[in-house]
Amino acid sequence: MKIFLFILNVLLLVIGQTLWKIGAEKIEISGLRSLMNVVLSPWIIGGGVLYVIATAIWLYLLSKLPLSLIYPLQSVAYVIALFVALLIFKEAIPITRWVGVAVILFGVYLVTK
Repeated sequence: MKIFLFILNVLLLVIGQTLWKIGAEKIEISGLRSLMNVVLSPWIIGGGVLYVIATAIWLYLLSKLPLSLIYPLQSVAYVIALFVALLIFKEAIPITRWVGVAVILFGVYLVTK
């Protein structure tokens, strides 16, 4: 159950950030009025809701698992976000970032051992 909640937490964080990026790209931020449009954007609100849910899950996980284990594991979100950037936003990913992802995954492996 805890592993499922951990994966859900990470996915909610990445999806929330993805919604925020979509929302931020749809509105040009140039002043106070445009800032209000960003805050009231359904994309931004949706991302915020996911963050609230992720935070509730995170608090539960913090009460059940060692911080020294679960906090480093959250770096998996960086890996998932890279794939979101590639597949959804069609970003070019330089080789150095792929190497960084490999290092992160190796670090996650070491943390879990």
